[in-house]
Amino acid sequence: MSDTAYTLSSPRAARPGNKWAGDYLFLVQGLVLKDFKIRYRNMSLGMFWSILNPLVMMSVLWFVFTKIFVNKIPNFAVFVMCGIVPFNVFTVSWLGGTTSLVDSAGLIKRVPVPREIIPIASVLSNCAHLSFQIVLLLILVVATGEGVNRYWWWLIVIWPLEVVFVTGLSLISASVNVYVRDVRYIVESANVVLFWLVPIFYSFSMIPPRYREIYQFNPVAALVLASRNILLEGIAPPASLLIKLAASSTLVLLIGILVFRRLQARFYNYL
Repeated sequence: MSDTAYTLSSPRAARPGNKWAGDYLFLVQGLVLKDFKIRYRNMSLGMFWSILNPLVMMSVLWFVFTKIFVNKIPNFAVFVMCGIVPFNVFTVSWLGGTTSLVDSAGLIKRVPVPREIIPIASVLSNCAHLSFQIVLLLILVVATGEGVNRYWWWLIVIWPLEVVFVTGLSLISASVNVYVRDVRYIVESANVVLFWLVPIFYSFSMIPPRYREIYQFNPVAALVLASRNILLEGIAPPASLLIKLAASSTLVLLIGILVFRRLQARFYNYL
């Protein structure tokens, strides 16, 4: 049976002009809230787990690169957190979005909704879960004496661009994962490689000039660089960096939508 046989029973939602109005947005909100509640059910530490991992990672990197390997980076704890938080948001959201269709096979076969809602809701749920890490980062910035500056408002511009980027990637990997279940392991391996290719514990100035342009087209690396501009240097991100971040994120989202729509017709047969 083809996925195209499914349509919403609601006349209002069935009209093309209302595809992402009303019912669909309500469903996305419901899926995000459900996942958020289930995630912390019967957990003694609750939401504290969402900030424990970056704290542990920051502590380990701080010890290694200040007590074992000498570095000259000031305020290294905040410097590392500016890299760890965007990296965590990206990797957890991408992996969750990749497996979302397979994990929700029962829901997909029972409920007549657009299939792209599932990976989108998964990404948004993980971003909401990891938003506590962003709050932790901002608290750490203030606590270490960096303070609030007038460029903080740029954060509400650059962070949604990472969500756009990881949503596009998730649409691609989730749709392919329906047919080839090895994709999740490819994503896990890619995240390991990405840990070293994103300037988490080293500065952008250490990157050889011939690679710097490529780094800035990586939305995760670009977000890290922009976050450090704002939080540590107290300056606005360079326009060239913002353009590359916005362009690459938007392009990946558009490709993700096209790939997903191309592959979704036979989802039902493989789930």
